[in-house]
Amino acid sequence: MALSGMRGLSVFISDIRNCQNKEQERLRVDKELGNVRTRFKNEKGLTPYEKKKYVWKMLYIYMLGYDVDFGHMEAVSLISAPKYPEKQVGYIVTSCLLNENHDFLRLAINTVRTDIIGRNETFQCLALTMVGNIGGREFAESLAPDVQKLLISSSCRPLVRKKAALCLLRLYRKNPDVVNVDGWSDRMAQLLDERDLGVLTSSMSLLVALVSNNHDAYWSCLPKCVKILERLARNQDVPQEYTYYGIPTPWLQVKTMRALQYFPTIEDPNTRRSLFEVLQRILMGTDVVKNVNKNNASHAVLFEALALVMHLDAEKEMMSQCVALLGKFIAVREPNIRYLGLENMTRMLMVADVQDIIKRHQAQIITSLKDPDISIRRRALDLLYGMCDVSNAKDIVEELLQYLSSADFAMREELSLKAAILAEKFAPDLSWYVDVILQLIDKAGDFVSDDIWFRVVQFVTNNEDLQPYAATKAREYLDKPAIHETMVKVSAYILGEYSHLLARRPGCSPKDIFAIIHEKLPTVSTSTIPILLSTYAKILMHTQPVDPELQNQIWAIFNKYESCIDVEIQQRAVEYFALSRKGAALMDILAEMPKFPERQSALLKKAEDAEVDTAEQSALKLRAQQLTSNALVVTDQRPANGTPHVGQLGLVKVPGSANTDHNLQNQGLAQENGTLSKMDPQSVIPSADLLGDLLGPLAIEGPPAVPIEPHAIIASEGDPNPADALALAPVDEQANSVQPIGNIAERFYALCLKDSGVLYEDPYIQIGIKAEWRAHHGRLVLFLGNKNTSPLVSVQALILPPSHLKMELSLVPETIPPRAQVQCPLEVMNLRPSRDVAVLDFSYKFGTSPVNAKLRLPAVLNKFLHPISVSAEDFFPQWRSLSGPPLKLQEVVRGVRPMPLPEMANLFNSLRLMVCPGLDPNANNLIASTTFYSESTRAMLCLVRIETDPADRTQLRMTVASGDPTLTFELKEFIKEHLITIPTVTPSPVAAPAPPVAQPTTALTDPGAMLAGLF
Repeated sequence: MALSGMRGLSVFISDIRNCQNKEQERLRVDKELGNVRTRFKNEKGLTPYEKKKYVWKMLYIYMLGYDVDFGHMEAVSLISAPKYPEKQVGYIVTSCLLNENHDFLRLAINTVRTDIIGRNETFQCLALTMVGNIGGREFAESLAPDVQKLLISSSCRPLVRKKAALCLLRLYRKNPDVVNVDGWSDRMAQLLDERDLGVLTSSMSLLVALVSNNHDAYWSCLPKCVKILERLARNQDVPQEYTYYGIPTPWLQVKTMRALQYFPTIEDPNTRRSLFEVLQRILMGTDVVKNVNKNNASHAVLFEALALVMHLDAEKEMMSQCVALLGKFIAVREPNIRYLGLENMTRMLMVADVQDIIKRHQAQIITSLKDPDISIRRRALDLLYGMCDVSNAKDIVEELLQYLSSADFAMREELSLKAAILAEKFAPDLSWYVDVILQLIDKAGDFVSDDIWFRVVQFVTNNEDLQPYAATKAREYLDKPAIHETMVKVSAYILGEYSHLLARRPGCSPKDIFAIIHEKLPTVSTSTIPILLSTYAKILMHTQPVDPELQNQIWAIFNKYESCIDVEIQQRAVEYFALSRKGAALMDILAEMPKFPERQSALLKKAEDAEVDTAEQSALKLRAQQLTSNALVVTDQRPANGTPHVGQLGLVKVPGSANTDHNLQNQGLAQENGTLSKMDPQSVIPSADLLGDLLGPLAIEGPPAVPIEPHAIIASEGDPNPADALALAPVDEQANSVQPIGNIAERFYALCLKDSGVLYEDPYIQIGIKAEWRAHHGRLVLFLGNKNTSPLVSVQALILPPSHLKMELSLVPETIPPRAQVQCPLEVMNLRPSRDVAVLDFSYKFGTSPVNAKLRLPAVLNKFLHPISVSAEDFFPQWRSLSGPPLKLQEVVRGVRPMPLPEMANLFNSLRLMVCPGLDPNANNLIASTTFYSESTRAMLCLVRIETDPADRTQLRMTVASGDPTLTFELKEFIKEHLITIPTVTPSPVAAPAPPVAQPTTALTDPGAMLAGLF
């Protein structure tokens, strides 16, 4: 603001600064406003200099915080002044004093447009700056086309074009429905060829906004963005003024990589290879230095590169390199770098197959829990919580318990909740879970919610084997001289129900139990006394024959509280006293609590409510509209051996639909002895063995396969329910007026092999999926993204699950706001092996156009597989024990897609079947192993052998073996579907292989002969 020559303005500013208090300042401002108002009334006598001076004074008063409700017309009129000083004042003051809805702005539109399309570059810059700052709808309607022409004009200087790009960006953000960018793909691609880095940086900001709304229209810009990154990474043709501490224009690098993240994937192999080379260069060339400014710039580029690597689902080697780099960052002394390292490592957890690599840095992450900076401690806690699984749960939970004693009070509640959830989800056994929760209550009782100890009670009540152990631990904690009131509650409840199981142990007689609990009565609040009264009644009930002394003591307590002012305590005392006088009938009246019904876990819900999502900050989360139910429930279902499955705690998911556990009741496929209860006699059809002669002496010979057609068995029992029938049928593209973008079937099959991607897309909506699978449980998140500026209404999503899956979808909001994204979690539990597919019936309205799509969900059989490596010592006994149908099935498969053996091995790995090299001496054969998880089979080992003919890759022999006949058949058919060209209709029944061939009985010592004899 040039004040040279404006003596009056300088004197006024000096007077304001010399004011001793606020009152003097206000009086001086009122005096000046009165003077300006008087002079403006006689506008004809004002010179341009005086008008400019008074408008400057108005702006200064406005900046001091005072209302300026006049003089706006004078400021606007200065915009049309022919000279630069007056025009500059007009544009600046108008931008500050007036908002986009002010009526006076309409008077300036023509003048502003004249300056934009004129030849005076200074006036163009002033006009573009004001339009960009205000960004009103009327400005967008009237001036956006002129701004666009200015941006793509080759005759304008870079300074003007930079301002034009930023002005257009502002107008587009404020009024995306007004600014017409149709057909701008080619123009944006041309702008990305610009050599001036200032124009390129401004244009890239505009491109980020455009692709965030509609990336499909700008695919031509993708290779240009990669070339820009190549240019910058090699520091080619980068002027010195755009190099910041040795880093070529880091702002442009960050914006370019952010733009690339809006494209779903990069199909062109050359472009993808070039991009990964650039990312590799960035990862290798970034390190921590002493210069803070250089660190900030290089790390801004690095962390954006990490986000792009995660988005592109890069190779595991590059992911490992990213994690190793972050591991260096979390070990440095600079707290800002440690924070960024922990935060980005937490984001990396969303990428598949990276969690095991992150576990290598577990010790350093635990060390970060003791950092002086609480923000770093919080990030370390979030990372430990996210990386925890069955393998490291014990170590992590024990560290959290140790840290709990010294943790800040601000973190203890969150820490206690997360420790309780991890103990519940990943406990190796129930006794360890009880130990953890009791330690948690002992160390941080004030921060342990009732939900946590309620959950322990549910587990103890529903698991008889756990009850004596829990009662023993509760008795031990009561021996401590001072314990938290929550510990009194849980110990009293458990001992009241199960102390009779300890009656023969020393110090655990009813009298001893009563005495130690009664010692705590004076120290507890009124909310705990009712629990203690119930415990006393239970102890009295379990004391048979009745101990008169103990009975009198308990009756005295009941009499004492019969007149208590608290209604709950009084009622319990009166009723328990009356019940306890009924003698032997008391055993029936106060019997043990029955097992709790299946119910939702409030802990996981509470964790979600408190969760802060740092990985998806740009997404619009409508959590208020999503009533997600991510609960685990207590169940008394057990495996056949009577012991709970390791790592599962007997927890299952409660589905919201009425389609509950059919298990194998309707199908009748398997009995406890592993034989089939029903079989179609027509299903056993002998066929010639064409591969026997081709493969020579090492050809696998085995008994005939017995194909099992589960759908036919269901039909024999009765028609399946409509949801199952639809789930079994192929889902074709629906006949809508709105056509999908891309091939729906190809998207589905791609998601069968990976855990994230786009399931469906049309011009109005994009449905993406991210999935996580653990044992026989799965969690899918549906991302419903509105791509337009109008809301999507009447949104409905219905899950049609097959009978072998329990599925529950959270509530889907009926309306998706413009350019918003909604996340809808879907919980899945696998009951038994099957290839049937769940269907998502999705519909919405855009304007008056209804759209409906029935989409297959990628909750398929291989998602419940966990690859496992098997050695020769383990493989041969397992294979020998699975002899013949229906546990071992063999089939000659024809019409196989020709592929080299390494490619087939990669396909098996993507199907979660681990290829075990060295087990088969024939180099043309493959052996793979995996573990299948379901509610009925629990963890079931599966073995696969593939024999190929090098001369004819279109046929092979496949042998599949497992301990469950249904699983063997379903896995064989599933693998066959992926070896043959992917079908689009229900596959026809497959003929069985040849009859059995006599196996040699001679002793086999050499591996080749052993294989020939076993298979």
